[in-house]
Amino acid sequence: MIARNKFSSFLALILAMLLSLPAVAGNTDKPATPFSLPDSSGTMISLDDYKGQVVLINFWASWCGPCRKEMPLLEALHQRYEPLGFTMLGINVEEDSSLADGFLRDTPVTFPILYDRENTVSKSYDVIAMPTTIIVDREGNVRFIHHGYKDGYENDYQDQVRTLIRE
Repeated sequence: MIARNKFSSFLALILAMLLSLPAVAGNTDKPATPFSLPDSSGTMISLDDYKGQVVLINFWASWCGPCRKEMPLLEALHQRYEPLGFTMLGINVEEDSSLADGFLRDTPVTFPILYDRENTVSKSYDVIAMPTTIIVDREGNVRFIHHGYKDGYENDYQDQVRTLIRE
């Protein structure tokens, strides 16, 4: 019984730590880790393809409710700021990409969706929550990190993207 209580206390502590993670860490100025991943047609897309642009990288999964909720909001952001030197890369982290493809048939987007089936890129970006959103400046530095999603985060994304576009 004592071991069970200690284990329950340990789990409660871990949960509290995860829930208290900051939603945003601004101005990290750490170089973005380069990567290349396939899109749905198998074409390799590289972060380097977008040098000189502001890039929002969104790690997501079809089973993630908040990911599904924010996808249309991300599409609107992409549509609005793409003409100003902004792009978005959606990175699906599921082993079975057909699940993502099914979701995208119902919720289409115009920005590239890439597949990290082995989670190599998500590990290199220390993705600890779904979704995780990384915003990279024109110089290739990670400037903002968002873990998770709550209503209104899209306003933060927009403000941060506008700031970086102006730089």
